[in-house]
Amino acid sequence: MPAPWEIRCNKKSKPKHGRAEMDSTGETSEKMQMKKEITLLNGVSLIVGNMIGSGIFVSPRGVLMYSASYGLSLVIWALGGIFSLFGALCYAELGTSIMKSGASYAYILEAFGGFVAFIRLWSSLLIIEPTTQAVIAITFANYIVQPIFPHCEPPYDAVRLIAAACVCSLTFINCVNVKWGTRVQDVFTYAKVMALFLVISVGLYKIGKGETENLRAPFEGSATNPGMIALALYSALFSYSGWDTLNYVTEEMQNPERNLPLSIAISMPIVTAIYLLTNIAYYVVLDMSALLTSDAVAVTFGGETLSYAKWIIPIVVAMSCYSGLNSSIIAASRLFYVGAREGQLPDSLSLIHVKCFTPVPALLFNGLMTLIYLLVEDVFLLINYYCFNYWLFVGLSVAGLICLRYTQPHRPRPIKLSLFFPIVYCLCSLFLVIVPLYSDTINSLIGIGIALSGVPAYYLGVYLPVEKRPKCLQWLSATTTKYVQMLFYCALSDMDMEPTTAKNK
Repeated sequence: MPAPWEIRCNKKSKPKHGRAEMDSTGETSEKMQMKKEITLLNGVSLIVGNMIGSGIFVSPRGVLMYSASYGLSLVIWALGGIFSLFGALCYAELGTSIMKSGASYAYILEAFGGFVAFIRLWSSLLIIEPTTQAVIAITFANYIVQPIFPHCEPPYDAVRLIAAACVCSLTFINCVNVKWGTRVQDVFTYAKVMALFLVISVGLYKIGKGETENLRAPFEGSATNPGMIALALYSALFSYSGWDTLNYVTEEMQNPERNLPLSIAISMPIVTAIYLLTNIAYYVVLDMSALLTSDAVAVTFGGETLSYAKWIIPIVVAMSCYSGLNSSIIAASRLFYVGAREGQLPDSLSLIHVKCFTPVPALLFNGLMTLIYLLVEDVFLLINYYCFNYWLFVGLSVAGLICLRYTQPHRPRPIKLSLFFPIVYCLCSLFLVIVPLYSDTINSLIGIGIALSGVPAYYLGVYLPVEKRPKCLQWLSATTTKYVQMLFYCALSDMDMEPTTAKNK
């Protein structure tokens, strides 16, 4: 009988003659792979839940501040939705032709090779994923304790402890069962959408009563400076980020060739319509000065319109953050899992639980990184470092679609877009890369430095042949993998033992 850390697949043994046989019970072999448990409805909830985070409740003022009028801001929100739809359609083609989890990492790896893909993975590991999740968790904690401390700042330690509890609870849920994670996502997404419907209903009721003073000259005072309009569009597009969430779990979807593009097609119009109608409701009830000075627009809106029910809004914002954090944890853990499976992160992160079929080590690693970032007092400032990296790698992954059309013309493509869509998206992504370089140069350069810090790591851990890598790193990796397998009852999946088309270099 093999030692626990030698387990590779379930219900199989390897006899002396070298051919895999069924175990003595004669049961049908079951592949050691993550199960395909994500349905079409789960897919829609993941996308909608991640796109509609706390931003639409807390601070949708960025677009209004730069556009300077209600009318132009609504036009920019609509343009942001159209642009995001272009990107999502490109990911629908990529996701159905490259049937791997990992989203942009998997597509960049296939199109541009291991080095560029590793830099994308390194950026996510060091800054993008843990910072994003820490900020969402802290926002969740702030709104949970707000009813207890309505007139003062909540205690710092209490907020951080609640944020840590939020991260730990969601990590545990996703370790135990994929279905548990998707059910949490479904329930909390429904709750936040219903809350937004409440906001929209109040706005439509006000319009029906003729209270439209704020909308009578919607384009008056609109910004005409191209730079200001560009910054307004940038703010809107950042609010739409998250439409790629489902591409991180492609391998766990039921019938991904159908359900992946269909989830995108359903989710994008829903989110765009909700954003437009919610902003209209805000504009009807609140004047521009109130919108631009409020730290939490939805809370101010609730105070003006919901009377004794205004306590609902902080709770709903917290639920929205919980949903967004859950989808982010699901996506990030799959990114690290796929990166390890491709040989670009330690093998221990490519293990899955023998009975739960979940990437427990990757989930725990992601949770640990987030908890470490919760110890950083100015964690909100760290989010400024990755805007440049985020849009660069999203644009590169869509550019990979164009590249693969020429380098792999015979690859099966269940969905094949006109090249108009990826070309337009790449040009707009170039704009999104330039904007933070222009408007926030220092932070963008720091973000570039963080990404490039992965070059030595790539050389030592990926580029060098195994026999030439530092012995201490090899020993550390082997020892970690051994004890992670024993401690968490994990094994390598069947797919890990199959050759891949794009490995390391």
